[in-house]
Amino acid sequence: MKLTVIVLATGQSTHMKSQLPKVAHSLVGRPMVRHVTDIAQALDPICTVAVVDHDAKSICQAVGTKVTCVTQAERSGTGHAVQQARLPTAALSAAAPACAGRGESVLVLYGDTPLLRADTLQQMVDHHQTEGATVTILSLGAADAPSTDDHTGYGHTILDAETGRVLAIVGDSVTSLKQRAIGADREIGINSGLLCFRDEWLWPNLSLLDRRPGVTPEHGTLTDLVRMACDQGELVTAMPLIDPLEVMSVTNRLRLAQAEAEMRRRINEHWMLSGVTLVHPEATYIDADVEIGADTVLWPNTFLQGQTRIGQACTIGPGSVIRDSTIGDRCRVELSVVEQAIMEEGSNVGPFGHLRKGAHLGPEAHMGNFGEVKNSYLGPGVKMGHMSYLGDATVGAEANIGAGTITCNYDGQRKQRTVIGQGAFIGSDTMLVAPVEVGDGAKTGAGSVVTRDVPPGSVAYGVPARVKSNPVLTDPGTEQSEVE
Repeated sequence: MKLTVIVLATGQSTHMKSQLPKVAHSLVGRPMVRHVTDIAQALDPICTVAVVDHDAKSICQAVGTKVTCVTQAERSGTGHAVQQARLPTAALSAAAPACAGRGESVLVLYGDTPLLRADTLQQMVDHHQTEGATVTILSLGAADAPSTDDHTGYGHTILDAETGRVLAIVGDSVTSLKQRAIGADREIGINSGLLCFRDEWLWPNLSLLDRRPGVTPEHGTLTDLVRMACDQGELVTAMPLIDPLEVMSVTNRLRLAQAEAEMRRRINEHWMLSGVTLVHPEATYIDADVEIGADTVLWPNTFLQGQTRIGQACTIGPGSVIRDSTIGDRCRVELSVVEQAIMEEGSNVGPFGHLRKGAHLGPEAHMGNFGEVKNSYLGPGVKMGHMSYLGDATVGAEANIGAGTITCNYDGQRKQRTVIGQGAFIGSDTMLVAPVEVGDGAKTGAGSVVTRDVPPGSVAYGVPARVKSNPVLTDPGTEQSEVE
């Protein structure tokens, strides 16, 4: 079936008590509306439209380039919002494709219902097509709603008990009266607000909303449109929804927390079934875009955020944060923070380590407790045991960085680089004043302040550090020559 999807993403954060648009609030690492548009894309529609407020271009950036954004200049009814999807003047891009009339069906979703499942929507579309319906409602049984106010404003459906056909849709205020009068051959359900329309019926009838008593095209709702279809004798069907959480509207911070908990439960369940061990799932926090290899173990109070990739057979945590980073196979991160960094196979960090933006550990590299690396490469097998800082540095394979080593990379105006050669040995408390280079196999003595390059294979110590004339001698009083 050729399908058009419209996502209504307008509205402010009145109940969120926030300046940020409601659907832009983050949920497991993504803007809320992005979850809905991603689900829509899973249905392979010919066109997906997000209807946003005129000042909500940030939402358009969040949903990506595959979604056409149109604006609803005035905050009016949902019927008016859907109309914008066919108005060329509402599109934020001149190259936006016209969606109206291109497909057979139009599915209308809401940007604040992020718990929807793609399988549920696919079943709804299939049901709509199989029944040959003009309108299909995703409906809840009256007993399934978590609380009486969860669906206030959506109205209730009166169904034929035998066929499931929708006979009428009524407001909440008259529900109890209708329920007493419908009889044994009828049922009452809750309209979730998610609707699927026959394309050729939808667009012309949207313009007829103003002909209904008390309804204007600026304030007409999709519920009014469903009533119109019932009055016309069109086939309106209801597909029952099993899990009411799927259509929960995230209208305030409490609902946001509930949605976050449910989504994290689903994510954790997915990774455990994919071969990842979560020692304490309730205390493990994995964002939606994270990827994890099999046989990795995640210990409690671990946060995997953003575009993070974890390899196979890693041990992460406890108490670790990894953000927008790539971790190779067989790595270990313990009680540490890794952000916008790379760890290659077999490398390890922690406890209490910090890999900052641009840090890159080569295979089998080690950075121990209270170490920090920024915008630096540590080559294969490098050992940086503890309490050191390397910034804007390149360290060759198998070098040893002693405790308390610091690269003095900032001269007050710009950052400078330090290069440490392969197999070099940097003594404890060495200060490397960049720009400076320590050659392959060179050594620095404890407490040295290195201000000039140290040739390969040589030994330098002192303040300022000087290279020994004869590296074989070890007497500190031996004649030294200043590093050139």
